[in-house]
Amino acid sequence: MLPHRRLLGLLVLAAATTLQADWPQWRGPTRDGHTSPNDSLPRSLASEPKVLWRQPAGPGLASPLIVGDRVLVFDAQDGQETLRSLNAKTGVETWRHGVDVPFSDSQGPTGPRNTPVANGTHVYAVSCRGELQCRTLEDGHAVWRVHYSTNLGAQFIGEKGSAQGASRHGNNSTPLLDGKRLIACAGSTNGASVVALDALTGGVLWKSQNDVAGYAAPIVGTLAGVRQYVCFTAEAAIGLECETGRLLWRHPLKTAFGRHAATPLIDGNHVLISTHQAGLIALDIRKNDDVQSATPVWTNREAAMNFSSPVQVGVGIYGLGASRNVVAVDAATGATRWSQDGWYTTPKDKAYGGFLTDGKTLLMLTDGGELGLFALEDPDGSSLGRAQVSGANWCNPAWSKGHLVLRDAKSWICLDLGP
Repeated sequence: MLPHRRLLGLLVLAAATTLQADWPQWRGPTRDGHTSPNDSLPRSLASEPKVLWRQPAGPGLASPLIVGDRVLVFDAQDGQETLRSLNAKTGVETWRHGVDVPFSDSQGPTGPRNTPVANGTHVYAVSCRGELQCRTLEDGHAVWRVHYSTNLGAQFIGEKGSAQGASRHGNNSTPLLDGKRLIACAGSTNGASVVALDALTGGVLWKSQNDVAGYAAPIVGTLAGVRQYVCFTAEAAIGLECETGRLLWRHPLKTAFGRHAATPLIDGNHVLISTHQAGLIALDIRKNDDVQSATPVWTNREAAMNFSSPVQVGVGIYGLGASRNVVAVDAATGATRWSQDGWYTTPKDKAYGGFLTDGKTLLMLTDGGELGLFALEDPDGSSLGRAQVSGANWCNPAWSKGHLVLRDAKSWICLDLGP
């Protein structure tokens, strides 16, 4: 039998290796919408892409993952929010396990809204009500579970009164897997707004802050020389020291019902956040003795991104703007570089786009099920093609080796976009 430390090291190595390939978490291998370095997007888009497989989907808003020869999906099946593994080549289901009873409100279908995260050995999923489970990737066997309310003290209210953020519309913030730590935005106002759990055992490593959880996913990066977790709660954007959870900086920001859903981006020493009311904001993070400060350096209200998360390539930030327009924003100044209309017809507060990039092209899935491909090397972001591929959705597609996996209300769909 391998010594525990060596086994842990091998598991962490397997996780790190897997996270550099495929699409093992929300927004891809680096959690920012970028594909793996050697996994390019197409340079043109056929009007009718080839469908490799299509499988029935249950209700839900969780996006798919691609991990090796598996596609992991999270949807409602037989009265349960259910984690399932599909064969990546055929779409045939290989295992399924119920996680929790589904949650229902006026904002979406009765099913999970939180995209799972996986490594080479395990997959982690959170239900709308806050049931976090770790299961083996091989067969979905349960390893451990933690409940945000029962175990960590978070309050889940539902769509009632003035309930804010995740306590109102369910847990949407997909956890962050960072080596041996799993970072979860539990949302307890009793010192466990953000928690670090042991990824192998579920044990609590540290707890921090008292904020209600927002919907945005946490990210990790180095700001002003300190590696840290950036979280966008229902009350503020915050930076936490990785090893201890100690608060490094805090930028208070409150909007109606704490609807903070867009995943932040890190650009050098800037953190980019966005809400439907405050706009797209760049925060400058600077060291101030043993802590750090966060100072807004620019705001672009016209490019306010509601609950679609942007991607960044060089000095360009690309996403869905306040007027249902595809926008490119200068990361240094906040000025809008270009804007394109005609892609979205849904109401402004419901419009959603899923964005992917390889640094040269931008691939977008609209909420109406249309794919659009843009040339980022063109100063005006010229179109390289568009194709209707699904029905209505709020999905961030998963990409791997020329294949795109997405969902709509009826189906999980795998497309071949390769040459």
